[in-house]
Amino acid sequence: MSSSDFSAASWRKSAASSANGSCVEVARLGATSIGARDSKQGTRGAVLQFSAREWSEFIGGLKAGDYDLS
Repeated sequence: MSSSDFSAASWRKSAASSANGSCVEVARLGATSIGARDSKQGTRGAVLQFSAREWSEFIGGLKAGDYDLS
């Protein structure tokens, strides 16, 4: 999958996301990267790309509370 063609990606969002569509969608982009995008923008918006390692470390930080605002 080219870095600018994400049409083949299978985008998904959390079941806990809000009903008004304000959420983040994620997709596996090929074998080694993960994409994240704003669901309100869909195909018109930007896609942030992360390596599998970067994504794993980010999710680990979320679970550990590293990004809590309190």
